[in-house]
Amino acid sequence: MKVSLYNQFMRAGATRRDVLKGAASMAAIAAASGAGLGALTRPASAAGELRAQILQIPGVGKGQPTDADFQQVGELCLEATKASVKEGEFAGVQLTFMGLNNQNLHNVLFRGFLKPWETYTGAKINWIDLAQADYNARLQQSIATGTVDFDIIEMGAPFEGDVCGKGLTSEMPDWVKDQIDMKDVVAYLQPPVGTWDGKQYRVTVDGDAHNFNYRTDVFADADLAKAWQEGGGGGEWGVPKTWQQVQAVTKFLKGKQFQGQDVFGYLDAPKAWGGFGFYFLGSRASAYAKHPDDKAWLFDADTMKPRINNPAWVRAIQDVIDALPSEPADQINADPNTTAFQQFLAGTGSMVTWWGDVGSNVKTNDSSVVGDVTGFSILPGSDDVYNSKTGQWDKLASGPNHAPNCAYLGWGVYVMARVDSDEKKKKAAWSAAAHLGGKDLSLWCAAYPSGFQPYRNSHFDIPEWVAAGYDEAFITSYLKSEADSYNHPNAAIEPRIPGIFQYYSAAEDILANTFAGKMTAQEGADAIAAAWEKLTDQIGRENQIKLYKASLGM
Repeated sequence: MKVSLYNQFMRAGATRRDVLKGAASMAAIAAASGAGLGALTRPASAAGELRAQILQIPGVGKGQPTDADFQQVGELCLEATKASVKEGEFAGVQLTFMGLNNQNLHNVLFRGFLKPWETYTGAKINWIDLAQADYNARLQQSIATGTVDFDIIEMGAPFEGDVCGKGLTSEMPDWVKDQIDMKDVVAYLQPPVGTWDGKQYRVTVDGDAHNFNYRTDVFADADLAKAWQEGGGGGEWGVPKTWQQVQAVTKFLKGKQFQGQDVFGYLDAPKAWGGFGFYFLGSRASAYAKHPDDKAWLFDADTMKPRINNPAWVRAIQDVIDALPSEPADQINADPNTTAFQQFLAGTGSMVTWWGDVGSNVKTNDSSVVGDVTGFSILPGSDDVYNSKTGQWDKLASGPNHAPNCAYLGWGVYVMARVDSDEKKKKAAWSAAAHLGGKDLSLWCAAYPSGFQPYRNSHFDIPEWVAAGYDEAFITSYLKSEADSYNHPNAAIEPRIPGIFQYYSAAEDILANTFAGKMTAQEGADAIAAAWEKLTDQIGRENQIKLYKASLGM
């Protein structure tokens, strides 16, 4: 095929896969369009052409992106910076950026995205990379000692009470709001998220909710369906819709074979992970604990009394204890990175809860073997839900209770107040943050392994993903699971209160002993509740109540 024709098809939105099908296929497509390319042509706009161009770097199914790809995407998305910054304007400025290095994502991508920004602006960035398990401790140390040694930080909204509430962050300038198009961010991540006392501090680069990832081939297998029926399994063999069904399927699959290999059900993540692992128990608990008539589920809103030791949470803890013997060997030592990247992507396990990273990684991560056999939904529901006001389990007339866990409210980029005294440095820091939170660059991050999932309304344009090389059925399922989680009327919302990760970390330490059999589910839950009560008193109960209610919209 002539290069000119190839480029013409690529500009029109065709994928490399389309091109590789051969000239005959392209001729057929052209003929079907009447005018040649009409069937594939996008609206004529520079933004649309840019988005189509970057989504072909490297192209879905063309291997995992490299640093060269990150730099190319960063370069192509630099026009918004050039509109407000002169070439070389930040010469001599040095910035320190603290962020995550999880699965070689996050900061690793930021480096590549910002290299062309550094070249153009003249600024230089020094990096502080943190493992996920170390992140909370490092940030809390900086806050407690007053030694903020960074100018920019990648941070989640739950920390806003600790950081923004203590006056450590710089208020976002209006020009940044315009550059990143804040209005495009999905509703549940709009203010008050990213704000404190009415001031905007956060450039959102991620949206967070746990969804349910499962193996479509396992749940369509005729032999497993027969064994399920013969073994007295309830209902038809298929993807579980409730946590009760997840438990039954996980126990049923123990000792079973699928395609000549051992097959497992759900993958729990019992190992502590710097506070972040608590979200995975939370996703098991939300359908049990988050009643549609009650906005609270972690604490009583009027008293901050912990609910972690009520029957709903104790049931979730017991579920993990009961399921572990049916999960892979040594699952007790699996953290969330293990379940998603070392197990599920590699073909071990048929169900896993995670943030949206699994959805993009199964198609674009070199270690994935399940790209063609993965499906998605919101988190499983529950046949009944605990009513904290009555102390009873309720069965809803509408059917199983669903309560997607909007865990962490996504990562953002925040500029620290220590740059405010130097206007040149302040503008440089905010320019770097705005570049990372750009609308077009964000689409690339959502489509490829980055550590970030869809968080803008513009991310839900299915034809853009299909043009990048995603299968339409696959990406429709994935994006629906994300949107349905964000927009669910009974979503379990993350509380933005000071010390939230101190609560989570304390819980993880006790849960590790509970899952190891050193205490019962109720004993472990009671110990967590006692630790949480002490933390609340230390931080200040009345103020915590006020902020907790505000975070729930009460």
